Amino acid sequence: MNVPCVRVPRESGEETRKQLADADLLDHDHQISVVDGDLYIPVVDADAVPSEFEVVEYEAPDRDTQTNPADILGFEPSYERLGDVVILDEDDDKRAREIADAIVASDLRAETVVNRASKIKGELRVRDWDVLVGDSTETVHREYGHEFHLDIASVYFSPRLATERHRVVEQIRPGEHVFDMFAGIGPFAIPAAATGAEVVACDLNESAIEYLRENADRNDVSDRITAIQGDVREVAADYEGWAERLVMNLPHSANEFVETAVKLAADECVVHFYDIQHEDDPFGPGLDAIRDAAEPAFEVEVLEEKVVRSYAPHEYNVCLDVRLTRRQ
Repeated sequence: MNVPCVRVPRESGEETRKQLADADLLDHDHQISVVDGDLYIPVVDADAVPSEFEVVEYEAPDRDTQTNPADILGFEPSYERLGDVVILDEDDDKRAREIADAIVASDLRAETVVNRASKIKGELRVRDWDVLVGDSTETVHREYGHEFHLDIASVYFSPRLATERHRVVEQIRPGEHVFDMFAGIGPFAIPAAATGAEVVACDLNESAIEYLRENADRNDVSDRITAIQGDVREVAADYEGWAERLVMNLPHSANEFVETAVKLAADECVVHFYDIQHEDDPFGPGLDAIRDAAEPAFEVEVLEEKVVRSYAPHEYNVCLDVRLTRRQ
């Protein structure tokens, strides 16, 4: 029997499956199929599938019954997957342990289960974890055809931003000069280099830069990435006027680095400025900060105002795409 399916290349399959699962669109009565390098992911409502995906009719086989954590617990637990690590965010230690035990007893693939033990802290943006199952917080995350090795205990990384990263990378052209000011393990920098861009990636976290260099080798782009450990404000002098595209993914404090961004900017430069602001004016403060730093030397043109996700009640994580053009 033919059922509606989202058809995507295999390398985009896991991220697409996550997006469809988050939207409660997965058809759990039929199996995901792989045919000639494409995944066919059954969905329950073709009309509700975002327009960015291709929906086709396909004869998907009936799904063999699998045991999910919810089948064991009697309720649907909240968790996040990063490679073979399952991440919980539970305040109740007993409840966290019950969920971890159910994950182990289920058919969900997991080598490690951790529970968040602190908020993101410090200038390196890391957090503490309670390891409930397994003995390692290292994993390999796959995203849009790229692999990223990381340790969640020593670096910051969010798989929830995969779609947003892909949106930015799709705009990059071969030969472009891209400067990632807060690069982490390379989720922007490595796909950017894979497009043929020349990339400079900077981060204060020494562990993140070590993983970035490893990941550049893992993804065969090390010849197009210069990875620098340090404060971007101290690095900028060596790249003044170089960047044709800037990624500023440090939402809580990117506004403190806009003057550095302007120094890095070439005569024409696109800036992806990430911010967290109240819903009443999510883009205004960021735009004001950019204009204060860039004008009158540069003309500031807003290309896109993008709400990335809800961050907290009445607060949004947003991205402001602007073009800086130097005035003659």
